[in-house]
Amino acid sequence: MPRVQIKDVPDETHAVLRRRAALAHQSLQEYLLAKLIEEAATPSLEEVLDRASGRAGGSVPFVDAVTALHDDRDRR
Repeated sequence: MPRVQIKDVPDETHAVLRRRAALAHQSLQEYLLAKLIEEAATPSLEEVLDRASGRAGGSVPFVDAVTALHDDRDRR
């Protein structure tokens, strides 16, 4: 399994992360690994937009989309 090493972590950042790990009843390594897995599992905005651009479907004129959006907001 690959390894990741991060150098030059500021002292305050390291202290905060150690405290958070302790509060989660985890070692710092376990805590950071969980955060990295969570980060990798959540798609970035660019990834979402890239996937959406590849989808086929109908097209709605811009004016109609804006009108529908305003109508939906007015109903709330």
